[in-house]
Amino acid sequence: MYDLYIANKNYSSWSLRPWVLLKTLGIPFTEHLHYFSTPIGENVQFKAFSPSSLVPALHDQGLTIWDSLAIVEYVYEAHPAVWPADREARAFARSAAAEMHSGFSVLRTICTMTCGLRVKLHTISPALQRNIDRLDALFSEGLSRFGGPFLAGDTFTAVDAFYCPVAFRVQTYGLTLSPPAQAYIERLLALPAMQDWYAA
Repeated sequence: MYDLYIANKNYSSWSLRPWVLLKTLGIPFTEHLHYFSTPIGENVQFKAFSPSSLVPALHDQGLTIWDSLAIVEYVYEAHPAVWPADREARAFARSAAAEMHSGFSVLRTICTMTCGLRVKLHTISPALQRNIDRLDALFSEGLSRFGGPFLAGDTFTAVDAFYCPVAFRVQTYGLTLSPPAQAYIERLLALPAMQDWYAA
C-alpha cells in the first residue's frame, strides 16, 4: 500500500491532486497529514519524508516519489486507469495536466486555494482573465472532443485530478465560466472524494 504525505487540506492544492486521484480510482493508500508551520517552501520538517521539503510525496516499498506529476506517472505504471486508455485522449490529458502543472501562474497567485472561504474579487486583471479564458477553452475542447462527462472521456483520470484545485478556486472566488465549463467544475465538486476533502 502506498503512503501519501500531504499538507493542510484547506490550502494544499498540490496535495489534492494525487489524493483525489487515488481516492476516486479506489487505489489504496495511507494518508499522512502534516501542517504547514512556516511559509510554503520553508517547511524544513517535511524533509523527513520529502527530499524537496515539499508536498506531496509518495512512499512505496522503500521508494520516495515527490512532485504531483511524478507521483501520477509512477502510480500509472501499476494502475493504467490513471490515464485514458485511448492514445489520443491520453496525449490530450497529459498535455492538459502538464499545462496546469507549469502554467496558470496568475490564477494560482491571485486565487490561492482556500476551500473554506468565499472571496469577492473587486477587479479581474487582464492577465487573470487570460488564465480564466484559457481554462474555459481547455475545458470546452476536452469535453466536446472526447464526449465527457470528464475532461478526456467518460471516466475520471489524472487530468481531472489536476483541475480539482481549480474547481475549488472557481467556487471560492466565484469565477465566471461558460455553461459547459461550469458544469464540469460542478461535476468535480460533487465527486465523493472532493466532498470528503472539503469536509475535512
